Amino acid sequence: MSSGNLKKMKSAPGFDSLPGVNSEPVTSLSPTAGTLSCPAGTWFGLKPIEAGTMVVASALVLLASYRAWWPIGIAEAWGFVTGGICVWLVVREHMWNWPVGLANNVFFFALFFHGRLFADMGLQVVYFGLGVYGWLNWLFGGENHSVLKVSRTTRIEWLVLLGAIPLCTFGLRGILIAVNGAAPFWDSLTTVLSLAAQYLLCRKRFENWFLWIAADVIYIPLYLSRHLPLTAVLYAVFLAMCLVGVREWKHSMRKGLVAP
Repeated sequence: MSSGNLKKMKSAPGFDSLPGVNSEPVTSLSPTAGTLSCPAGTWFGLKPIEAGTMVVASALVLLASYRAWWPIGIAEAWGFVTGGICVWLVVREHMWNWPVGLANNVFFFALFFHGRLFADMGLQVVYFGLGVYGWLNWLFGGENHSVLKVSRTTRIEWLVLLGAIPLCTFGLRGILIAVNGAAPFWDSLTTVLSLAAQYLLCRKRFENWFLWIAADVIYIPLYLSRHLPLTAVLYAVFLAMCLVGVREWKHSMRKGLVAP
């Protein structure tokens, strides 16, 4: 994605028209105790309506799957639940997005194995490693080992990404053709875009949202074509959350909650 396109996306009125939430990071490290603290009047750093909605929606999805009220597998249902919670916690800059994300990687690994989306399956292993790194980096990657703040992607990082994304996509496509992958080009492109976005997320770079948006736009029809309707719906939800994430992280920067 070019820097010109990024500027257009950042200035698009659609982002600013989305409903807002409190964009303050909801968890932080106590400078004396080194433990996570949460604002008063919240449930684990979330507003009661947020936490309640997550619990009720997750319970309904899982119940419907376990009771066979719809033809959705258990792994896909758990992937839906953990994935949705994880992305919303990222939007809220909540530290617990990382352990929830690690659980999500396990469920999607099993799901993509059965769907023969081998690049996405392997991606979950890499995500797991990046998730551990990102968790530690968000906690201790700031100045003097403090909590990491939102920052902009550097020029060097953009140059590396703009060169690596097409090269890695081309190389991975050849591998997927060799192993009879279901959708070699689109599977490889979304894999590479997601890895790039995850790296930027681990570094808490604001522009990670734009790469996730690009990947999600492709993922939705890809998963529909592989008969994974709930996962396609999940990625549509991801896409909406990404738009909210752009708005909320932008507010964090405007309030000074950004690295210099």
